[in-house]
Amino acid sequence: MFEAAVKAFNDAGVDPRKDIGSCITAAEDYWEGYSIFDEFVPDQLGAVLRSVCTVGGDGLLALANGVMQIETGLFDFVTIEAHSKASDILTFPNILTHALDPIYNRAFDAHPYFVAGLEMQRYLYETKTTREQCAAVVVKNKRNALDNPAAAFPGKLTVSDVLSSETLAQPLTRRDVSALADGAIVMVLASEAKAKKLASQPIWIKGIGWCTDTPWLESRDWSAATYARLASERAYKMTGLKDPLKQIALAEVDDYFSYKELQHIEALGFCKKGEAGKLTEQGTFNRDGRLPVNVSGGRLGAGNLLEASALQSTLECVLQLRQQAGKRQVKNARMALAQSWRGVPTATGCVAVLSNEL
Repeated sequence: MFEAAVKAFNDAGVDPRKDIGSCITAAEDYWEGYSIFDEFVPDQLGAVLRSVCTVGGDGLLALANGVMQIETGLFDFVTIEAHSKASDILTFPNILTHALDPIYNRAFDAHPYFVAGLEMQRYLYETKTTREQCAAVVVKNKRNALDNPAAAFPGKLTVSDVLSSETLAQPLTRRDVSALADGAIVMVLASEAKAKKLASQPIWIKGIGWCTDTPWLESRDWSAATYARLASERAYKMTGLKDPLKQIALAEVDDYFSYKELQHIEALGFCKKGEAGKLTEQGTFNRDGRLPVNVSGGRLGAGNLLEASALQSTLECVLQLRQQAGKRQVKNARMALAQSWRGVPTATGCVAVLSNEL
């Protein structure tokens, strides 16, 4: 966290001891293994005796909170932090299980990925998407990760490699699931006036929206990501987007599981329900396709960074819009989208639209 903070402050040209008015960390005490984790945050962010807020959600939700804090006019600069120390977690499935409804769901004593398997099965059934199309997502994202020096799980796989891997919860295989990784990401938000003075390449948050669908497994739509659709509609309205497929140059969407990328692409309005799988096979979402998706490698390629995965998506958008993405650079990228999902068993997500033009 300290190393990421130093890089962020140097990049922004700010002194955390003088300029930063507020710090926000996206953290969940259960991941840390002890309560009140944010007491460890101030030292690493240079925020001793300063305001530190904790968002019990993913990094994009923390970013949204930072935007609102700046909009109040109380702060010119806000620091956003999210991290994963997943290597310390010995009972990851048990923590996820604890998030299930304690009366009706947790009592089944099933692995939490059983929920993902059920949702994947329903999504495939209703949309006529195939397992091969889901596997193509894994192949694409791991291949993209080969050009991301920060990616934990790049690789050259085939569709058959994915399909033949160990079954976790039918039809979900092990390679359909993003593997855990460690990492920390820190970002500096600034008011418009301060950003214009300090940054040679400021990236603007044009729109942001978030939504939590029903927490009850029994009463949600298992074939569609309603939370992503509602969050994107709010972000598009704030941005003034009329046709996201034409106006957005690239998208970093949550691919915790392979089918979720397809489900999220449809929810974001990039295609109709049931079309994402076919378009993936046709190369529409490849790096050189009509709408590059998860050029960074996503969670499947870069690694599952828990609450920091959403900030990893945002960071990729920033690098792309700055033309600093190296070999994976998307040409003429002016507007990008980052989307998050907090994972099983939640139905919580956030969408942010960023641009290099004010």
